[in-house]
Amino acid sequence: MDDGLAEDVVVIDLSQKSSFTDSLVIASGRNQRQVGALADRLQQALKAATGLPVPVEGMRNCDWVLVDAGDIVVHLFRPEVREFYNLEKMWGMAPATPSPAPQA
Repeated sequence: MDDGLAEDVVVIDLSQKSSFTDSLVIASGRNQRQVGALADRLQQALKAATGLPVPVEGMRNCDWVLVDAGDIVVHLFRPEVREFYNLEKMWGMAPATPSPAPQA
């Protein structure tokens, strides 16, 4: 994904939280074209490495594409769509909210 210039890549360890995957990777592409290209490149690389087909969903619109590599699930988003779904928060990875400043 580095070669495709994926942005804001986050890896979430789900091995203790989920039975469907061990890791969740979330990344953004600047637009639909980049999201689709990232997904296509990732699918081809995984197929070449494993020799197995890699299920991909969402290629029609490329707003949000899911690549299911079994132990690792990759979600690729356009930034606005990623912000809307906020998967990081859903899995407990939201950035810490600063405490309010003490009142004087």
